[in-house]
Amino acid sequence: MAIFKGAGVAIVTPMYEDGSVNYDKLAELLEEQIAGGTDAIIICGTTGESSTLTHGEHLKTIKFAIDTVAGRIPVIAGTGSNCTETAIMMSKEAASYGADGLLIVTPYYNKATQNGLIAHYTAIANAVPETPIIMYNVPSRTGCNIQPATAVALAKNVKNIVGIKEASGDLSQIAKLMSMADGCIDLYSGNDDQVLPVLSLGGLGVISVLSNVAPKETHDMVAKFMDGDTKGAAEIQLKAIPLINALFCEVNPIPVKAALNLMGKNVGSLRMPLTEMTDANKEVLAKAMKDFGIGE
Repeated sequence: MAIFKGAGVAIVTPMYEDGSVNYDKLAELLEEQIAGGTDAIIICGTTGESSTLTHGEHLKTIKFAIDTVAGRIPVIAGTGSNCTETAIMMSKEAASYGADGLLIVTPYYNKATQNGLIAHYTAIANAVPETPIIMYNVPSRTGCNIQPATAVALAKNVKNIVGIKEASGDLSQIAKLMSMADGCIDLYSGNDDQVLPVLSLGGLGVISVLSNVAPKETHDMVAKFMDGDTKGAAEIQLKAIPLINALFCEVNPIPVKAALNLMGKNVGSLRMPLTEMTDANKEVLAKAMKDFGIGE
């Protein structure tokens, strides 16, 4: 059974002005996401600024989310690292907290070979054999691409590697993957502008940045497609494109945090080396939000 179907939010990590994690605000965001129809919480992913959280903060944030959500919807913890041993440590901790699944990004900077990826994912999965794992393929950020044959080999040979978040942007690669997989892997879109194309190839949903600001619409887009209302789903997808473009006009999560602050959510600033959004891009973002029907 899939960890989740529908729209999972890659939720931001709110910060106080001094840069520390704002857990009170995180609790508010989690409640708002559940109320908005989000189908799963993905905590401490790229959008959650996992790369600049300390290991202690990272694990505390995961545990906080699991405890706050309290089984109402699945919580998937981002526990990947470019160091296999670190990823194993983080994954074992998250599993002990009761994470419903783990999102494991490819090793960044190291640029592992395909054999290296197989060894990396297998070692992590074997360390948490009862916890399902979603591989996270985002070569634009990591310099490392999971080839279709590699993903299929892992899904077929490692029992708890069950899915992949595909953020390569390469629909031809994704089609090849699903053709080779023959049903052995759960596919999630990692790009908000490609939700429907990925669903049409057999995807089960999206792990979404857009859901931070439009949880109901993102959920509805997937739900309509799954219910056979492809026209209704396409209308939401196409209407959201200008907003999605604005949410990625600077590196994620700079724009989405700006958007949430424009909405009065007060999620705080970013940790360096990420910096605040430029005024010009913020104007574009504010207009896109207004046109989509969200804002202050």
